[in-house]
Amino acid sequence: VQLQASGGGLVQAGGSLRLSCSASGSIFSINNMAWYRQAPGKQRDLVALITNNGRTSYADSVKGRFAISRDNAKNTVYLQMSSLKPEDTAVYYCNADVAQSSIGALYNYWGQGTLVTVSS
Repeated sequence: VQLQASGGGLVQAGGSLRLSCSASGSIFSINNMAWYRQAPGKQRDLVALITNNGRTSYADSVKGRFAISRDNAKNTVYLQMSSLKPEDTAVYYCNADVAQSSIGALYNYWGQGTLVTVSS
């Protein structure tokens, strides 16, 4: 299973970006999908999570500005980021819990990361 993230880039403060992450490979189902971020010199933190039935949760720092969504038919998760701030600058990683069969265990996978830079 591979997760391929895209959509990062350079944006001015107050701007918007949309990240995408598609899962491919031997996939029966995907449970939780999430976005994390890691700023230079800091730990990797959870930004947003969405369950397989669409329930969402967000870090306090992004509530009201970011929106996570998913397309189960495409095994893809999105992160719409608005009102971006310089402190949102980080490498963003997607994450997913994947089952490869109907009776298999869930395995956790990471994408390769996509850099978001917000200039002031």
